[in-house]
Amino acid sequence: MHKLLLALAIATLHGRTVTIRVLVTTDLHGNIYPYDYFTAAPANRGLAKIATLIEAERREDPRALLIDCGDTIQGTPLEATHQLAVSAGKTNRQDPMMLAMNVLRFDAMTMGNHELNFGLRNLNAARATAKFPWLSANTRAEADAKPFAPYVIKVVDGVRVAIIGITTPSIPLWEKPENYKGYKFIGGEAASREYVKIVREKERADVVLIASHAGLDRDIRTGKTFPNVTPGENMVWDIAERVGGIDAVVYGHTHRTIVNQSINGVALLQPMNWGGSLGRLDITVDDADGAWKVTSKKGMLIPVRAETAADEKILAIAKPYHDAAEKELATPVAESPVDMDGAVARDVDTALIDSIQEVQLHYAKADVSFAAAFNLNMRIRKGPMTVRELAALYVFENELYAIEGDGKMVKDALENAARYYAPCPSEGCNGKPRTNPAVIGFNYDMAQGVEYAIDPAKPEGQRIVDLKYKGAPLAMDQKLRIAVNNYRYAGSAGYGMFTGSKILWQSNTPIRDLMLEYYTRKKTLPAKADGNWRVVLR
Repeated sequence: MHKLLLALAIATLHGRTVTIRVLVTTDLHGNIYPYDYFTAAPANRGLAKIATLIEAERREDPRALLIDCGDTIQGTPLEATHQLAVSAGKTNRQDPMMLAMNVLRFDAMTMGNHELNFGLRNLNAARATAKFPWLSANTRAEADAKPFAPYVIKVVDGVRVAIIGITTPSIPLWEKPENYKGYKFIGGEAASREYVKIVREKERADVVLIASHAGLDRDIRTGKTFPNVTPGENMVWDIAERVGGIDAVVYGHTHRTIVNQSINGVALLQPMNWGGSLGRLDITVDDADGAWKVTSKKGMLIPVRAETAADEKILAIAKPYHDAAEKELATPVAESPVDMDGAVARDVDTALIDSIQEVQLHYAKADVSFAAAFNLNMRIRKGPMTVRELAALYVFENELYAIEGDGKMVKDALENAARYYAPCPSEGCNGKPRTNPAVIGFNYDMAQGVEYAIDPAKPEGQRIVDLKYKGAPLAMDQKLRIAVNNYRYAGSAGYGMFTGSKILWQSNTPIRDLMLEYYTRKKTLPAKADGNWRVVLR
């Protein structure tokens, strides 16, 4: 009888099922308000709206864990205004993202590469504000640098969950040495293997998660490596495939969403950047065999929508920082000598696009620069120009590269861009070029530093005529230093001629920030285009 009762007691003790809910954000980049600072318009993103989604999840499961995968304290004017004031010693305010995340009771955050953009003073100030650990198992502290916790253990209904942080180790390629002084970055795969062993054996973890600020370096569907991959930058595939003992990897850095995909049985989840969605991963375990074993893993992405309410507590925390950013954005930064209209920026050479080209040529020390008209709704009136108006000229987070190229590369890139135009009909174009609907307008690049004409009547691949460099026909073997953004370098939109070229220099800040810096000093935009290109109309 006693043996039967003991067996029943053991069966009861070892027959439980527990579901661990993990909520994930990544690449928030300072987005708190549901607001686009460059257009002054509402936007379906930001931590204030994500907070409402988190609250709804916690009503359903109060034990849910909450993790951020990094690139958190840089990005929006709200954060930039604060960080620049910290750098200048002009504020005692604490970091707004950390304050908001404290209220939301984040369990951990992995350090991202952009956390170092403003230097160690700012990094340490933000870390001091956080009431949760910043993780990075592969960032090693030297000398007097403050170490990062490699992992954290959370217990959910008796289940021990290990969260190991991994940061992309490519930071020295992008950052100034003083911004990471005292830190050394080792490979993410090696660090994962080291700490998975520790948490499994020493910490007796039942479930192991990697929270990575590094993504996939290849297509999840085909396994084919993406072009121009920086070795070791995005190693999630290798971690999942080669390191045993991992149940899931939640990650960021690459700004690509993924859910309900796996490699080698390891679940993968990446929510949308900027707080566009909240990631959720439910991991179910049971102890029927006397030890906790994972029986299922299911992910989902919960989108931020227009009807998603913004949490008033989070808005209140951010309001002083938001107001400071709005004040800064309204500040005159330069003069526009004439009225400028972006509506025709893809039809004719304009001073608006030349203002971007001028900055790119300057910082990249380039012979030739490529840039597109991203915002045809841009209007600038003669007179003082605000920070917001200037920033709106370049609405994407692209960074600038100087690459090693030649005349053929320039010719091929311009021919690819010229696909934007459709041939004029027999009755003519009435003075306005016709466009090819198969080519998205922001993929049409214009070049500065060369002179050329585009003849849409010619076959694709033969449309660039009268191509000159410094007044003479451009030789195809002419060596050139060429300025392009990182997306063009990656070969997007048919610009594969740039792919694999030697990178001579790259910015560690967005082109938009370079423009603000440049025109803050220069004080005036170009008065007119130099007319270095035109479209031939018949």
